[in-house]
Amino acid sequence: MNRLKIYRACLYAALLSSLLLMVFYVRWYLRTQIPDVVRVGMGDEQTLDLGLKEVSVRVVERKRVIPGGIPIGIYLETEGVYVVGTGEIEAEDGLSYEPAYQIVQTGDYILAVNGKKIRDKDELIACVQENRSDIMILKLLRGEEVIQVRLHAVKTKEEDYKLGIWVKDDIQGIGTLTYMTEDAGFGALGHGITDTDTGELLETSCGSLYDTNILDIIKGEKGTPGEISGMITYSDRHIRGNIHKNTAAGIFGTIDQRVRADLNTEAVEVGFKQEIRRGPALIRSSVSGELKEYQIQIQEIRLNEDDVNKGMVFQVTDPELLELTGGVIQGMSGSPILQNGKLVGAVTHVFVNDPSRGYGIFAETMISAGDSVF
Repeated sequence: MNRLKIYRACLYAALLSSLLLMVFYVRWYLRTQIPDVVRVGMGDEQTLDLGLKEVSVRVVERKRVIPGGIPIGIYLETEGVYVVGTGEIEAEDGLSYEPAYQIVQTGDYILAVNGKKIRDKDELIACVQENRSDIMILKLLRGEEVIQVRLHAVKTKEEDYKLGIWVKDDIQGIGTLTYMTEDAGFGALGHGITDTDTGELLETSCGSLYDTNILDIIKGEKGTPGEISGMITYSDRHIRGNIHKNTAAGIFGTIDQRVRADLNTEAVEVGFKQEIRRGPALIRSSVSGELKEYQIQIQEIRLNEDDVNKGMVFQVTDPELLELTGGVIQGMSGSPILQNGKLVGAVTHVFVNDPSRGYGIFAETMISAGDSVF
């Protein structure tokens, strides 16, 4: 028994010695191998080898933007019509056929039929009927490749021709403006607009921002996300901006300078992600009908998260916002997150099982995505 105790004591001593040695080594490495200051020339980009990983060092101009927080109506037109699936058609002979099976795929965009350009579902239906033929040549956008496929349309008992393809075109919804720039650029949502069935980012040809009025708030509860109920005014005189690009980091485009008066704030610096700290921060939102700032706590910072929409985790702590919404609800995506007077991020998603908690994207990521649009 005594011998066993001695072995155990020796093992613990060896383990403790190893841990102490590791701590001393790490401290020595950080002190002697990693510089306190890294200087690079303006416009240069260098790679710093830190041993465990290489870090790219780049000198960039610190940007200033006007933080948003107001609701926006979104109207997007897809590139052609978007395919969400295929199905069977009952033909005039009483049998069922699926003409598009393994020819047209979910996620494809139908750009033209028999050489005629297609812009929406109604044009697709009209074009198929006008051809009055069972042979259809479809021009498709599949990923980044444009291809042509040949289909045998099915003639129904009503003497209509059908392709057995389920499609959707224009997208509408409510989100939140994240920021606008001095030269009338904007970023919003903090995440891309995706198809609800496939989860794929939608390819869009153009789109617009419209005036929106909040009518009601459905409070979020555990397991049931809340949402903003609003009215979008779809008329030319209520257009507030043009959407140029739908990306994984949000939607971007140009916005009417008159929106700046609605934001009622001065430009702030954009914080880099390494400047963000766990602790107090603010969400800027008009969810109450008045543009206000609400208290949150940033709980996690994920500098190298693969999902750009989940760079940080935060919890709403403001009693007023918790009473009004329960935390984060649908329609708040894009609400600016500010810390120490800088725009550091935007709201993207809610924790379904805890609506007081949500994810955010780094403002730095959004700004970079927005710069690449223009």
